Amino acid sequence: MLFSFATIKCRIFSMRKIYPEIEPYKVHNLKVSDIHTLYVEESGNPKGIPIIHLHGGPGSSAKPKKRRLYNPQKYRIILMDQRGCGRSTPQGEIKENNTQALIEDMEKIRTELQIEKWHILGGSWGSCLALAYAETHPDRVSALILQGVFTFRQRELDWLNKFGANEIFPDIYEKVVDLAPPAYKDNPITYFLHQVLSGTNEEALAATNAMGEWESNISELIPQEDEDEIMTDEEAVNSNLVYANYETNHGFLKEEELIANASKLREIPGVIIQGRYDMVCPMKTAWDLHRAWPEAEFHIIPDAGHASDQPGTLEKILEYTEKFAEL
Repeated sequence: MLFSFATIKCRIFSMRKIYPEIEPYKVHNLKVSDIHTLYVEESGNPKGIPIIHLHGGPGSSAKPKKRRLYNPQKYRIILMDQRGCGRSTPQGEIKENNTQALIEDMEKIRTELQIEKWHILGGSWGSCLALAYAETHPDRVSALILQGVFTFRQRELDWLNKFGANEIFPDIYEKVVDLAPPAYKDNPITYFLHQVLSGTNEEALAATNAMGEWESNISELIPQEDEDEIMTDEEAVNSNLVYANYETNHGFLKEEELIANASKLREIPGVIIQGRYDMVCPMKTAWDLHRAWPEAEFHIIPDAGHASDQPGTLEKILEYTEKFAEL
């Protein structure tokens, strides 16, 4: 989840089961409003089962490696960059950028690509958007794969930003606190969000890097060897602008909305995959969703944190993309 930062840690996927690298066979630049144009790509089998992958953030983008989660012979793989994100334009734009608009965008993509129903996979913020879409349009969802569940409840934000993860990582959190002025020592993330939204370019970049340092150090149970994907300073700040827009507006969702409406998912085949030691999206949220949506299969990965490419988590995601290809 949640923040974007100048140096993004891209972990190397396990090569046991992941599918080979592929390139899109079609790219769309879909205008969805007077302001926003979305990057949408298709890869795999044009006649396969449609599946859309929802990236995290808010503010991240669809990485090419995500194509490799799906059997390219069986799936029509759709990746999108959400409003203001990645290759969508204008990058970093927060006007007309909210969860309800993203749900409408998904419907425009589905209609444009002439898809009646599709599978959805979302992790972290992507799981939140997947739930919001599926609860709005349950008749358009043929299967739902959720990993690292997040619903933008206040308790989830407080765990990440104020009290919770900092109890497990006090040494890392202290470095973040040290970067905030005295008035914000009890809630430094609030200060950094303000700097991203209204500070100078230098202040916004410093805030982006501070938040990124926090999350990058708490996303994995056991840090792995990394490759670095470098974003420019402008790209990093634009990414965090989108995140700050959603965080300060509680994801444009009512408190408990997604859990309360989970009964709308009852007829959808689904699975919830959750790392036991997820410090970004704590397991209590996935458990609450499991209790509200008992029809979905539920898997706790005992040796995983937040990142989706940890071995146990990745293996379970691949298991279900394979399983749901037979629906």
